[in-house]
Amino acid sequence: MAQAALEEALEAFLFKHKGTYFQTEITSPEAVDALEHMEIRDDDVFIVTYPKSGTIWTQQILNLIYYEEYRNGKLNTDNTTRSPWIEYNYGNTSFDSHPSPRLFTSHLPYYLMPKDLRLRRGKIIYVYRNPKDTLVSFYHFYKVISRLQYTIDWETFFDLFVTGRVFPGSWFDHVREWYTHKEDYNILFITYEEMIKDLKSSVLKICKFVDIKLDDEVLEKVVEKSTFKTMESDPIASYKNVSKDILNFDKGSFLRKGTIGDWKNKMTVAQSEQIDEMVKSKLGDLPIKFVWDINDEVHY
Repeated sequence: MAQAALEEALEAFLFKHKGTYFQTEITSPEAVDALEHMEIRDDDVFIVTYPKSGTIWTQQILNLIYYEEYRNGKLNTDNTTRSPWIEYNYGNTSFDSHPSPRLFTSHLPYYLMPKDLRLRRGKIIYVYRNPKDTLVSFYHFYKVISRLQYTIDWETFFDLFVTGRVFPGSWFDHVREWYTHKEDYNILFITYEEMIKDLKSSVLKICKFVDIKLDDEVLEKVVEKSTFKTMESDPIASYKNVSKDILNFDKGSFLRKGTIGDWKNKMTVAQSEQIDEMVKSKLGDLPIKFVWDINDEVHY
């Protein structure tokens, strides 16, 4: 009975389109397909991630870099409005009226992104995180999603994650495909772990990529307002203003710990070893290094 209830809940919560899972009710196959023809401007910047890999954090950093009014507390629109999700925009796929420079956010795989990005127009910042911490954080996030009418236990979610039956699909495929197609795009790869270890250097790296130079005072302000502690207390940055119909924070928080190695508090040895084997088999031929503990060295 439990398995049948789970299947029913997943069927209502997700739909699969062109190899990728999406949340029902807030997008459609037609809306996703329309993105292929989205007109790209040279100064567009896209944040692309797998869920729970530093997406909201990078939104915060970019919005602080671009918007002086936000840095000074005079701009109260939330990060979702300033850097909207292109695949989850409630059917409105036209961003023509947005003034430049435009900031966007996405969890899409490379092959569903606007095709003009492959002409190296616009810029993409791809943030990735070690899969064990991503998995644990994603599990806690699933618990606050209001549309999922089922409480998934840890073992069940682990199985869903490793088989890719979560939105947007397989973490392993997402990271591999973006990395192996990096030559097609104007793209910066940055890791969640290096942002944790050295936030200032990460902000500088992003500034250089988007061709914006900040003076020392402004840079320090961007860094301070991008710390986990500051963001956690800011409802605009932490998504605490989101409707309960979407995210119910009575069941947990969106920004949870912001650290490296929390997976050790949740995973069994067997589960950890399974992820290790999958990383080796699916990504072992790529020059990608993962940081598994807060005390490990980060490879920039």
